[in-house]
Amino acid sequence: MAETLDLEAVRLELDDLTFEVRRSPRRKTLEVIVDRGGELILAVPTSTDDAAIAEFVRERRFWLFSKLAEKELHQQPPPSREFVTGEGFMYLGKSYRLLLVERQGSPLILHAGRFRLIRSEAERGREHFIQWYSAHAKVWLKSRLKDWTVRLDAKPKDLKLRDLGYRWGSCTQGGTLNFHWAVILLPANVVDYVIVHELAHLHEPNHTPEFWGRVERAMPDYEQRKLWLAERGGEYVVL
Repeated sequence: MAETLDLEAVRLELDDLTFEVRRSPRRKTLEVIVDRGGELILAVPTSTDDAAIAEFVRERRFWLFSKLAEKELHQQPPPSREFVTGEGFMYLGKSYRLLLVERQGSPLILHAGRFRLIRSEAERGREHFIQWYSAHAKVWLKSRLKDWTVRLDAKPKDLKLRDLGYRWGSCTQGGTLNFHWAVILLPANVVDYVIVHELAHLHEPNHTPEFWGRVERAMPDYEQRKLWLAERGGEYVVL
């Protein structure tokens, strides 16, 4: 069984599996994550040696191949989006048709059930949609946080919208919650799960039984929302 660990590149290769290794002084246990795009991530304590990491992966290879097969089954290439009249764009789980207009106060708005984009700005449509999603996501997320922070007794220091690649959210050691701008495309109840997930990390940085217990107390049906996100979330990032 060929296995190499390149610490400079922070990548682990085990047979035909490649992992990104993320070391953290906050972490007490090893965890392997199959990310939204099928990437494999190893989250490990800083002091974990190479042999322990390799053994951990070896013990979970069957599970990993099963999860990757599930990902391949559920992942369908999302349809490409063109910035033309009649194209549909998601917002909080609902599709809104695009209408190209000659002029309006802002390049892109949502009005009367339709996205409206200035025709001359269509070539920059992706940029305008990301800006619009980011701005509206920050306002919407802040309003939802008010209730969930009380339920989880959590006090985040800040909220930021970023392109997180294949992650929907993250929580920093300093208490900042980061969310992918595309989270606002998802249905509201699924976005709530992402919020609860990250707030729970303010109490427990790792995915321990205590972490999931805290999530379940705040959101008893979290498993259904988590499953929906794993199976269908990728369909919503189409820009």
